[in-house]
Amino acid sequence: MTDIREQEMQNRIDALVLEKENLSNEVSYLKEQIAHLKKLAFGSRTEKTKRVMGEDIEINLFDEAEVEAKASAPEPVIEVPAHKRRKKTKGRLEEILKDFPHEERLITLPEDERICKRCGTKLVSMGREKIRTEVQFIPATVKIIDFYRESFQCLECRKQEHFSIEKPAMPQPVLAKSIASPSSVAHVITQKYQFAMPLYRQEKEWKAIGIALPRATLANWVIRSAQDWLMPLVDHMHKMLLLQPIIHADETPVQVLGEKGRKNKTKSYMWVFTNGEYEQDGHQIRIYKYQPGRSGSFAGEFLKDYKGALLTDGYAGYEQASCRAHALCWAHARRYFVEALPPGLKQEEADASISGQAIKRINELFALDKTLADKTPEERQQERLRLEKDKLEAFFAWLEKAQPGTLPKSALGKAVNYSLNHKEGLSVYLNDGNAALSNNICERAIRSFTIGRKNWLFSASPKGAAASAAVYSVVETCKANDIDPFKYLVYLFERMPNMNFKIHPDELDELLPWNEEVQKNCK
Repeated sequence: MTDIREQEMQNRIDALVLEKENLSNEVSYLKEQIAHLKKLAFGSRTEKTKRVMGEDIEINLFDEAEVEAKASAPEPVIEVPAHKRRKKTKGRLEEILKDFPHEERLITLPEDERICKRCGTKLVSMGREKIRTEVQFIPATVKIIDFYRESFQCLECRKQEHFSIEKPAMPQPVLAKSIASPSSVAHVITQKYQFAMPLYRQEKEWKAIGIALPRATLANWVIRSAQDWLMPLVDHMHKMLLLQPIIHADETPVQVLGEKGRKNKTKSYMWVFTNGEYEQDGHQIRIYKYQPGRSGSFAGEFLKDYKGALLTDGYAGYEQASCRAHALCWAHARRYFVEALPPGLKQEEADASISGQAIKRINELFALDKTLADKTPEERQQERLRLEKDKLEAFFAWLEKAQPGTLPKSALGKAVNYSLNHKEGLSVYLNDGNAALSNNICERAIRSFTIGRKNWLFSASPKGAAASAAVYSVVETCKANDIDPFKYLVYLFERMPNMNFKIHPDELDELLPWNEEVQKNCK
């Protein structure tokens, strides 16, 4: 009977110990969540190693002196550094201003003052000196252009009562039955999509100039020009993108009102697709695609019959996309370890932690791969196998040893499990010299949209969201190819209305941002 009671007591003790351990783990997890939320709300968003691994991870400025003070700390030896001359900026300033029109303004003496005050002789010029350079800002001006067409007749035919009349072909407008010109539409688009100026503020700008243009009119300009001219060009770019050896993809939420059968608070998504960092022809493509959801079927539809490699984050929806190989982003894997670093650690403690060691190992891969940027895809693949394969295998072996000591639900557990669960995708880049280590090129492209999104919060309709996607595609492709978006849009709107690209789609090749004529006119 005593043995039974002792066994019951031991079982009770074991149950309490297990319960205590579970509660301790839960408390640790909740503390970690609180620290993570504080970091999101008040901390720095940077993922740079110097910031996340340094002593400035989290500084309490109120009691910093009390914490850091040490009575035994030696006073520093004061050394006065040698005087360093400030670098002259003249050459750099001239380089910045060289492409702008220059106007010389000579400050001189009036004729009646060109008399010597000593002897009364007339003064003679002895030369001039440059005093300073100023940058003059000229506010926007509006010019109204009235189009007339001249008609010609043959007087000899008229004498014979035959009327022979010739009229020149009129250049087609960017928008039919509208006062919009190529430059005015291009201005509205670049202000909204390049510089994130909402239409209600542009409405005020036009009113200040002296023309009352309602924001509804400005919105019509954007949507109609996008539908008529930009969407066909983006579709052409889409076909060219599918021929690239690698495509990067990412997506971000956007709220769209007025979608049929959906509540206004339902999330829609803007998907972004780009070609790779190592594009040898130098033709950079950025395509934004609005979709009413995040289903992987949308990526599958966009990438239908694609034969190259796809590089994304770990979102499982991309598994529905057609591709030869699916590579995953190492920056995304690294981000999990950055988020798992406990706040308040000293540099030595951060270095010794599992997260810190993982970050350093991943940084080594990035550093090695950076040295291969100028090589051909074939050379890059060979060098990766030689320099990085062993380090990659050692990293995953080390994670497998560290995994049992981590809590699955903790930030560290999620970081370790993410890398191990996606080992195959994270290793694809070794055998593909066209693949980069990260999806940063696509994340940078999507950042332009998220910055603009903060200025208007939502699109008023699916039609507006689709138009925005087309405009973003053109503007961001311009920027990626070092083309001025405003000049390029004017170039398109002057030429596309007078082209027959619907019957001869190859004509659109002449309008792509990397075309030699475009480069010459739109820099």
